[in-house]
This record gives sequence, C-alpha cells and structure tokens, in this order.
Amino acid sequence: MRPLGIEGVWLWEPRVFPDERGTFHECFAEAGLRGAAGHGLHLAQANVSVSRRGVVRGVHFAQLPPGQAKYVTCVRGAVLDVAVDVRTGSPTFGRWEAVRLDDRNRRAVYLAEGLGHAFMALEEDSTVMYLCSAPYAPRREFGVDPCDPALGIAWPGDVAPVRSAKDAGAPSLAAAARTGLLPSYAACREWYAGLRGSAGGAVQ
Repeated sequence: MRPLGIEGVWLWEPRVFPDERGTFHECFAEAGLRGAAGHGLHLAQANVSVSRRGVVRGVHFAQLPPGQAKYVTCVRGAVLDVAVDVRTGSPTFGRWEAVRLDDRNRRAVYLAEGLGHAFMALEEDSTVMYLCSAPYAPRREFGVDPCDPALGIAWPGDVAPVRSAKDAGAPSLAAAARTGLLPSYAACREWYAGLRGSAGGAVQ
C-alpha cells in the first residue's frame, strides 16, 4: 500500500490478472494494510452504494471514539474518491487528496478514523463498496459541505453535482470547527497508537 499526502490515507494498487475468462485481482490484503498502518482492519460493517453520474456523497466523518475507518473501492463504473483532513490541529488540516477508483484499475483507498470521505460518481450506476471498522452510528456521524469554496475540492466541471438535502445543508469546514464537531488530531493519533498496540486491529 502506498501512502498519500495526508497521514492516515493509503492507496492499494492491485495487480489485475486478465485471461479469456475475465480478470482476477486481490481487492484487499490485511497483511498489506498491517504493513502500512501498523494494524489491520476490524471489519464491523460492509456497505454498498449505487449512484448515478454526478452524485456526490460526503464529506462524511465519524467522531472518536471509535470513529470509523473505511476501505473503499469501486466495483462498477468510476468515481473520484476524496479524502479530507478534518482533524483539528493536523498539519494538513483542510487538505484533500483525490483518486480515481474504477472497475478497470481496481484501486482502493484506506482512510483512518477521523478523516473525512467523499466521492463523485463519474459514470451511471457507479457502485462503491466500503469495508468499515465500526457500524453506522447516527449520533456520531457528521459531515461538511463538499462544495465548500474554502475547502476547494476540484470536482469535475463537466457535470453538476447532485447532493442529498443533508449533504447540501452540511456546514462549511470552518463552521464545523467553530461548533466543535470535528475530531482532533491529537485524539486520532492516540487512537491510531492504540490500534497498533492492540490485537483488536486485526480482521475479525
């Protein structure tokens, strides 16, 4: 797994084996994640979303503890997948990283707890699968506006973003920080250290 420019974000680039039957690839390797992050993924929930072209989901994050780490891949179509550092006090606070995930390159992104996640569907019926370290908990789930000008995510300009009412009404990153919604970098670092020192980081 290759680290990206935000601490806690890694990119998995599998080798895809084609033949006359189709293709085969390894979509997740616990050993690879453990080698990169120092711990595995406690699999608590797996989600699948199907989106029409232009749909933007996010920027979503969960408060710690326990937060929610995500391992994200696109099994059909294509998405622009975005990780956002929403951890107050982080040296890369407010920075984002974008990666194209699709059913050709078969790449995947791992986002540690405390990071924000969003994507835009680039094709019709784009299907995204998430492996999550914690189940969905509405009282701990929050979001920031994916179109916040100050955040400046470079969404593709050839399609108008389609958002849910909840995502469209999410606060800006600055407003979320002022109201205390965002996780702290110090708390996240402490959580990551605990995962590295505990067998609880393994796939179960």
